[in-house]
Formats: sequence, C-alpha cells, structure tokens
Amino acid sequence: MVNLLLYSAAVLIWGGTWLVIKFQLTQVSPVLSVAYRFGLAAAILFIFCLSTRRNLRFPARQQGFLALYGGLIFCCGYVLCYQASIYITSGLLAIVFSLIQAMNILNLRLFLGRAVRPRAVIGGLVGLVGLCLAFRNEILSFSLTAGVKGLLLGIVAAYFASLGNVAAVKNDANGVPVAQANAFGMAYGAVFTLGLHFLLGGRLEIDVSIGYLGPLLYLAVFGSVIAFGCYFSLVNRIGADYAAYCATLSPILAMMLSWRFEGYVWTLPALIGIVAVLAGNVIVLTPGRVIRSHLKKAF
Repeated sequence: MVNLLLYSAAVLIWGGTWLVIKFQLTQVSPVLSVAYRFGLAAAILFIFCLSTRRNLRFPARQQGFLALYGGLIFCCGYVLCYQASIYITSGLLAIVFSLIQAMNILNLRLFLGRAVRPRAVIGGLVGLVGLCLAFRNEILSFSLTAGVKGLLLGIVAAYFASLGNVAAVKNDANGVPVAQANAFGMAYGAVFTLGLHFLLGGRLEIDVSIGYLGPLLYLAVFGSVIAFGCYFSLVNRIGADYAAYCATLSPILAMMLSWRFEGYVWTLPALIGIVAVLAGNVIVLTPGRVIRSHLKKAF
C-alpha cells in the first residue's frame, strides 16, 4: 500500500507539473522563474536537513560534483524545458522529455563505462520513430516552426538532464545522501540560473498574482521536493528499475491534461507516435527476462 501511494503521488504530481509550467509564462522571464522555483525548493530542503540534523558538510571535490549536478539539471535542463514549453503543448513536451530513459543508459555507458543492453538500443529506436510520428507535420514542413523549435529544445533539455543524472549517480557513489544532494543541487542550479538571467540583461522582478505564485509554490513544494522525495523513496524500497516507470506513466497524464486544458488535437500519426514513445520507454526499463516471460505466456 505504501509503495502504491508513493507511486501514485509521484506520477500525479509530475504529470501535472508540465501544464503548471505554462502558468508561469507570464511577464516574469522563464529563466528567472526557474531560479525562483529551485531557490525556494532548495531552501525547503535545507530547512528539512537542518531540522533532522543531517550532515551538510562535504569536501570541495564532492561540492564540485554537486554543482555539476545542479548546473546540468536544475539550470540547463529546466531553462531549456521552460523555453520549449513556449512553443509546444505541455503534453508533447512531457513525451519528448521521457526519452531521458534511453539517454540515461547511453550516457552511463559513455561516462561511467556501464554496459548498454540491447533493449536500451531497441527501446531508444522505437521511441525515436514514435517522436518523428508525433511531430510528423512539423518535421515535414522543413522549416523552423514553433513545433520544431519546441522539439529541439525539449530534446536538448532532456539530454542535459540525463547528463545531470550521471552526475547524480556519481554523487551517490561518493556517499552523498539524496536529500542533501538535491538541496545543494537545486541551490547551485538556482544560483547559476539567476546568474544566467542577469547575464542575458534581465532584472529582478516578481509577479505577485495568485496565478503566478500559486504555480510557483506547487512546482517548488510538490514538483521539486515532494515528488522527488516520493520517487527516491521508491528507489530505496523497490529499486531504480521499477521506480523509473514513473517517468513513463506521468506523460500519459500530461497528455490528458494537455488535451483537456490546452486544446491539443489528436491525429492518428500523433497517437501512434506517442504510444510508440511510451512503448520504447517500457522496453528500455523492462528487464529482458520479464519480456521473455510475458512473450512465452502470450504465445
């Protein structure tokens, strides 16, 4: 029952964050909104760590990896993600970002020397074909339309987040607990993002309307603190392989919300493509022995 509650919370929260990001696209710069989100989330996590007397002292080398983790995911990844949300619906962005599962396996091979299993290659190719079908009209137009911009930004955002996941694996190997890693990572990400905002000529501003502050609080508290807490609790309870299915289920909810609130129009190629992307993720995440067992039962 506890595992089901953790799973449900992570899927429901993450499935809704993609649409909520759209509400932050007000007069406040998307870059500054990312800094606010993770700055607030980091503050909450540091308060939690201090109140529970968790160690917050790590040597300079570990701080370097924590900064790399935060810069890749909570700065580069999410800044590009917010930019992509300007051009495509939240549901499609969630589908694009779900390719991170295949990217993780490839990057772990590239940077940490971990073996790449055949199912990762097959699932990645299935997901790539599905993505081409989902964005068929935009790709066939051979021009840099809004849809293509969103697609490209989303893919690059997912890749940066995947590189951040490699850094997270390194932090775990260095003995940095999840709560502290996320506290420092989000803090570094917020600082880097704020610096980027000023570097681009931005100024400090805030939208005090409930329409902006409400989504900001939801994304910081639920989307960044609680959902990650539920997810990593699942990792500890049932293992990373099965916990990762959260990233496959949440885009389904995101697409339903996009259809309901953003007027996403379903087409047959897009539907087939989205199903293919999700199927590719399942192939990537499902151990070969489980697939073979199901095939034997079916045939």
